[in-house]
Amino acid sequence: MFTLYGIKNCDTVKKARRWLEDNNVEFAFHDFRAEGLSQDQVQAWLDELGHAVLVNKRSTTWKQLDDAQKDQALGDDAAALLVEHPTLIKRPVLDTGKQRQVGFSAANYQALL
Repeated sequence: MFTLYGIKNCDTVKKARRWLEDNNVEFAFHDFRAEGLSQDQVQAWLDELGHAVLVNKRSTTWKQLDDAQKDQALGDDAAALLVEHPTLIKRPVLDTGKQRQVGFSAANYQALL
């Protein structure tokens, strides 16, 4: 079964959930604001996907960070900051068990699934 990570009130997450449901894809939803994430999990995502893909520099949370925190979010210690501020993670993250897809595009989901 797939896992879709995000926050429930995010419009892009809502679109991804609707697409998965409409296409009869079995998945579990993990609200990382409510349920949290482990630092190991976030580090694995960073190792696989990279900071440029995973860190959301357009988020309100990013804009509220000071320069030292922004440097941390793009450095080797990013996982700790992303666990502390999960809304810094681009959404949604779809975990198929074999790979992760960040963001939502119907065409990308169709090709992946």
